[in-house]
Amino acid sequence: MINKMVVANLAHRPTRSFIAASAIALEVTMILLVVSVFYGYLNGSKENQTDIGWDLMVYPPGSSMFLGTGGAPISIKVGDVLRRIPNVGVAAPVIWSINTKPFELIYGIDLNSYEKLIPGFRVVAGTPFQSPNDVIVDDYSAQMSHTRVGDTIQVLNKPFHICGVVPHGVGGRKFIPLATMQELQGAEGHVSAFYLKLANPNDLAQVTNAIKNRPGMQQYSVISQEEYLTMMMPDNIPGFNVAVRIVIGIAVVVGFLVIFQSMYNAIMERTREIGILKSLGASKLYIVNVVLRETTILAILGTAAGIAISFIVRHVILIERPVLHLFWSYQWVLWATLIALLGAVGGALYPAVKAARRDPIDALAYE
Repeated sequence: MINKMVVANLAHRPTRSFIAASAIALEVTMILLVVSVFYGYLNGSKENQTDIGWDLMVYPPGSSMFLGTGGAPISIKVGDVLRRIPNVGVAAPVIWSINTKPFELIYGIDLNSYEKLIPGFRVVAGTPFQSPNDVIVDDYSAQMSHTRVGDTIQVLNKPFHICGVVPHGVGGRKFIPLATMQELQGAEGHVSAFYLKLANPNDLAQVTNAIKNRPGMQQYSVISQEEYLTMMMPDNIPGFNVAVRIVIGIAVVVGFLVIFQSMYNAIMERTREIGILKSLGASKLYIVNVVLRETTILAILGTAAGIAISFIVRHVILIERPVLHLFWSYQWVLWATLIALLGAVGGALYPAVKAARRDPIDALAYE
């Protein structure tokens, strides 16, 4: 009986019910899409580094651990020192730079050493670098921008000729000759870091100590891929968790306020109905139960809609922008559901209690 009355109340005011459910759907959608983008970008960066295949990275002290933000402070001559260390098979110099339109990481590479570092770095269309103004793009980047070998594109505000296409997951999205990147950065003879490939990956500690013990190398930092990927965890990135929590907090507040206003207005509109129920013997708990059941139904409908919208939007984005990494976790779906339900019930609690405390005589006399 009570469930029929709850459903009838919601159906009697379809506009109010739709707005309340839509607010919860918006809340859930915001949570899931923000998490999808934030964690997706982080996981994508980790995957790209994992697929490169390096064992150790050598970079100067004080340089940022985050790619593209540290400039090119290390001399190219350091590579000669590293290659003479036993068990170092490849020492590939790289320069990272961030392109803003679109936002992406550009690699300046020495093609000969980089190819030895990554077995999967092979040109599947076109040719390797033929001139200083050539650029190699990965297949995702080419697909997203609808470009192909022979086209001219802007890289770091300069026109470049696409000479080749490589599979995705080999570091950056675009690769230009090391010398060209040095010229663009005003860093002739310098690089951002060296990727090292060891003959025996189990000798990480020995090679690290050997590098540190070389004269002139004591000031350089050496990190393994495992350590680097650990640094890419959310807890180790300044502001990452704070940014996620702020956006989630805003979404929760929006859902809470809309539910609060919706249920409060509903209580005021149904003052006489509440008076009739109480005059017929309905307890305070019964009134609270009715209001909270209505809220729960709205929250469930809104949450389901929000999850569906998030999934569809994510799928559309991946079709339009396959280069993006978008995170999806059923654990976060569960968290978003719990947050939406608790926020909705919290927003309806005061109106429910207010309705339960109505004096039946005053409620019946309400106009």
